[in-house]
Amino acid sequence: MKQRFDQSKRTRRLTAVLGLATLISAFGSSFQYGYNVAAVNSPSPFIQLFYNATYLERYGRPMEENFLTLLWSLSVSMYPLGGFLGSLMVAPLVNKLGRKGTLLFNNIFSIIPAVMMGVSEIAKSYEIIILARILVGICAGLSSNVVPMYLGELSPKNLRGATGIIPQLFITIGILSAQVLGIRKILGNSTGWTIMLGLTGIPALIELLLLPFFPESPRYMLIQRGDEKKARKALQRLRGWEDVDEELWEMRLEDQSERAEGRLSVLTLLSQHSLRWQLVSIIIMNMGQQLSGVNAIYYYADSIYASAGVNEKDIQYVTVGTGSVNVLMTIAAVFIVEALGRRLLLLIGFGICCGACVLLTIALNLQENVSWMPYISIACVITYVIGHAIGPSPIPYVMTTEMFRQSSRPAAFMVAGSVHWLSNFTVGLVFPFLERGLGPYSFIIFSIVCLATLVYIWLVVPETKSKTFLEVSQMFTKRNNVAIKLGDGDWPLKEGKEDAIRVSAF
Repeated sequence: MKQRFDQSKRTRRLTAVLGLATLISAFGSSFQYGYNVAAVNSPSPFIQLFYNATYLERYGRPMEENFLTLLWSLSVSMYPLGGFLGSLMVAPLVNKLGRKGTLLFNNIFSIIPAVMMGVSEIAKSYEIIILARILVGICAGLSSNVVPMYLGELSPKNLRGATGIIPQLFITIGILSAQVLGIRKILGNSTGWTIMLGLTGIPALIELLLLPFFPESPRYMLIQRGDEKKARKALQRLRGWEDVDEELWEMRLEDQSERAEGRLSVLTLLSQHSLRWQLVSIIIMNMGQQLSGVNAIYYYADSIYASAGVNEKDIQYVTVGTGSVNVLMTIAAVFIVEALGRRLLLLIGFGICCGACVLLTIALNLQENVSWMPYISIACVITYVIGHAIGPSPIPYVMTTEMFRQSSRPAAFMVAGSVHWLSNFTVGLVFPFLERGLGPYSFIIFSIVCLATLVYIWLVVPETKSKTFLEVSQMFTKRNNVAIKLGDGDWPLKEGKEDAIRVSAF
């Protein structure tokens, strides 16, 4: 009994190997996602001047305003479109190359577009920027799904929530870094914007050099590759001790319980009654995360603050302040997710975002009549960012990892990622026209999305904190109308281990 207690206590440790693997994969991949979300925001006037000057040089006349708006919307929205394409590649790549192997391969989609964007002005081609945004979007689409999957499978269950939020933390650090570099006196000017766009390749190079020294997912090695020797060795490095039999036993149990299903494709996943509500839940959470308007804030932060009446010289600093709040609140989420749980943070987060969008609509409508309303508008945006940072931004990735077992996880991330990036693409493409047509009332649409997502989570989504993958699967069995029965064979039952109950769908 004492030995089991000691082992349980040890599993709570964050070892150097696990910590460094988390930091390197998150910086090398997730950081780029955030950086490229915000990198085009501050220097956008100078990039658009480049578009216009290039067009004028080619055709002898300036661009029409509507065409420039469309071209710029495409430049912004090609990034999430690339993210969608990257999401479609998740399942085949992680099953073939592994989680770590996919992250290493993914750096191709960062280094090449970084060079393309860096030389775009010399080449006098805005088409290169648009194409590069698609490629770097593919990088983000893969990394946004594979990094949480990789870290979720490396981590013990008591640390899975905290390590699962680290990718989102690095996304926010990437956003803040782009906002700081985008200050006019640094790189957000007519001579520095190409350097700023090209810097995205540096984290990829660092990951390419360092990540090979860290282990592949033990679950991938044991369950999908059948290589227990490598899985054991990886676990021993990650946990910092030799005795990893208990975790290996839990993996073998998961393997046995789902062996009859085999590896699920997306089409098979969509038809599985035993995974119906898990699938619906990750779709709703990812739609809510993006259609709530968070990336409208980052893609078009400067124009939002300008419409709120903020002095043009102060806008870039207010934007940096907003990014700083985002980072700080995501750091807070890392520390509170295991204490408060996933579900409560989602409910609180979407509730705050809903209220902030309603108040922002009111503030924007009254700014002509009340002199201090711009400050209320800024406060509403920052409050929205706080709400999104503690729940809607990081938690869906964590819960996608926890709601699905090994055979269905790649396909689940592929579906979740596709929904995530299609929703992101929609917001990036439509918001400029939405803002022009509806003005301040644009944010009412986002508030409705937040409220609808909150209600769904309240009614359907369970708490997954500190549960094994099998335990989470069992939590959904009643809702999915799946029978629970004992397996036909002899199960390696251990004392106090209800996981030995086999969950199978009729």
